[in-house]
Amino acid sequence: MRKKYESSARARQRRPNGTSTKKARKPTDDLRTEYDFAALSGGVRGKYAQRVRESSNIVLLEPDVAKAFPNEYAVNSALRGLLGKSTPKRRNP
Repeated sequence: MRKKYESSARARQRRPNGTSTKKARKPTDDLRTEYDFAALSGGVRGKYAQRVRESSNIVLLEPDVAKAFPNEYAVNSALRGLLGKSTPKRRNP
């Protein structure tokens, strides 16, 4: 008779004795439920925000325009058409 879960190992497995070799850790909760970030020193909100804005070229489309251009390929093709450039073949995602 075949057991429901069998090991492919040829040697007979030992029965587990119920103990683990890993030591149980007590959870430590050092975090308070609320922090007063104004009292923390050294942190500046938005420190790198301007740098990210300058290095990215994300454009948000209005909802009516987004309906006409369902994906990036459609947007790029339309913009290349306005620039008079040819549209490259579409890549498979």
